[in-house]
Amino acid sequence: MIVPMKKVSLMIMGDKKKETLKKLRKLGILHIEITEGSGKKIEELKEQIALLESAIFSVSEKKNKNVEMKDASKDEVLNISKEIYSLSEEKKTCLSEKVALSSELERIKKWGEIDPVVIADLTEKGVEVSFYEMPPSEYENLGDSVKTVSMEKTKNSVKFLLVKSGIEGEDEVIDSLRSYRFELPKISNQELTSEIEEKADRIAEIDEKISSYAGYAKSMKNAIKTCEKEIEFEVYATGMADESVSSDGNVSIAYFTGYVEEENLSKIKETAKENSWGLLVSDPTEEDNVPTKLKNNKFVSLIYPLTDFLGTVPGYFEYDISGWFLGFILIFFGIIFGDGVYGLLLTVVAAALIIKTKKAKKEIPPAFLLLGLFGLSTVLWGTVTCTWGGLPAEKLPQFLQSISIPVISNVYADKIWYPFWTNGEAGLTTAQNLQIFCFSLALIQLVVAHIKVAKRNRKSIKILGDFGSIFQLVGIYYVVLSFVVNPQVFPFGLVISGIPVGTVALVLVIVGFVMSFVFSNYEGSVVKSILESLKNIVSVLLGVVNVFSDIVSYIRLWAVGLAGAAISATVNELASPLLGNFMFMIFAVILLVFGHGLNMILNVLSVIVHGIRLNTLEFSSHLDMSWSGHKFKPFNEEN
Repeated sequence: MIVPMKKVSLMIMGDKKKETLKKLRKLGILHIEITEGSGKKIEELKEQIALLESAIFSVSEKKNKNVEMKDASKDEVLNISKEIYSLSEEKKTCLSEKVALSSELERIKKWGEIDPVVIADLTEKGVEVSFYEMPPSEYENLGDSVKTVSMEKTKNSVKFLLVKSGIEGEDEVIDSLRSYRFELPKISNQELTSEIEEKADRIAEIDEKISSYAGYAKSMKNAIKTCEKEIEFEVYATGMADESVSSDGNVSIAYFTGYVEEENLSKIKETAKENSWGLLVSDPTEEDNVPTKLKNNKFVSLIYPLTDFLGTVPGYFEYDISGWFLGFILIFFGIIFGDGVYGLLLTVVAAALIIKTKKAKKEIPPAFLLLGLFGLSTVLWGTVTCTWGGLPAEKLPQFLQSISIPVISNVYADKIWYPFWTNGEAGLTTAQNLQIFCFSLALIQLVVAHIKVAKRNRKSIKILGDFGSIFQLVGIYYVVLSFVVNPQVFPFGLVISGIPVGTVALVLVIVGFVMSFVFSNYEGSVVKSILESLKNIVSVLLGVVNVFSDIVSYIRLWAVGLAGAAISATVNELASPLLGNFMFMIFAVILLVFGHGLNMILNVLSVIVHGIRLNTLEFSSHLDMSWSGHKFKPFNEEN
């Protein structure tokens, strides 16, 4: 259920903001609706968080598995973070310089050992030399115009030394050779190598120093949480509205809005009275940005890790479908994973995690229990369909074959099932029976959606529009069976025990459409409701098509499950020839582990893309849910 909330407005003296917030934080029951604040303190805290996050990233890269965690205060880890930042910046500089030095060394290596000091000594003694590299043909054309000493000749280039001798026209020639001139390094090869080694040593020292702070990672994370709480406090303190109540502006009133659980209203009233706060209490309206808090039993609450991961929160005025979400996602998961062996593996992993947690005397995370339920759901589906490890059903033990449900079991995949009304003239395959199962799931889930809406509208004749939607669903369900599954088994002329089933289905669609058209927009006047439907006639007509497509959409469960089974069987076929040869057995095992592992990963993605979609889109759209809510987060000292 969605916990009922009360909207409260608090009025306090302007100079009592921080004092009031401290008392409210200690009380820990009020969700404050201030989202924006400003001030130098907030910016400083954000900078501290950025510094701490950078430090955590740096130590995580160097972190050792056996590192001992150390407790430290916020100020201590901030100082450590500053040092880590300084070391990291120095490391970047060293790396950059090392790359530049290595590049320079690589550039001059092909000229051998060059010492600029020796060249400078020659220049001082009146011998001016310079180095060049050019194509052989151009070198030959130089002739006697300049004095050169060839150092290395190859097919593509000539390296030579040019000695300035004062020959007439020499300066012009040297000027023309500018593009071929080799720039001398500032230091020798040996000095470059030495500096590169020094930079590498310093980088290693920095890495070792940063690694020594790995034990403070937890304290850094705690410091981030502390900063976030301080930011929250400052946002509330600076974001409150202020009104001056004196002519000189020295006295002001601050006020803000928040939400409290209805059961805790008496506590906020008592606190307001004790502190002389002005308090206004009212019921939230649809215009208010009311936070949502869900409260369910322990079993239904197992779905929370999944909805938290998805970030889906129903709006305060929407529905809590946690129980239905859990029930249907378990079914969808089982169908999509489909294989009993996969289910056993998930169940064993969940059981191991639960046992390990129990031994550590810790509370079992709901995610572990949910994983176990997913595993059991998959085992159940694998059992009823006789799907185990992608193996052909006929090769499985007789026991597993016998406990499967015949009409959807792979044991009878080639059998045709003849419903009693067809007199043996038309039948259904196992695949078609599975399709019918998926469409039946669609009918059940979507009818549940409209029953929930009808329950909310029970005091208004708008409920007739909801009944109309249910009639359409039932009628279109039969249309889907006829169009998609088998028109011979489900013809529109079908009569069972004197009941014209096909005709009834079409009548339900028509009657349901009329009821929905007339009453779905009812707000006190039937005429206005009809006019509203006429204004949106295109979308109203498309609504019928959408009902058809929503039901058909559930066939994705069968299709994705079938694809997974095909991949599983293909992996087995590829590996089976290798299993007969001892030399190749290791490759067969690797292939089986990789293939089935990949298939399970694809199945997880399929559950997210398809299974969750059916709950958050098809089901939710029939509830008119937009998942527009945000979580109830009381201002307290813990969160």
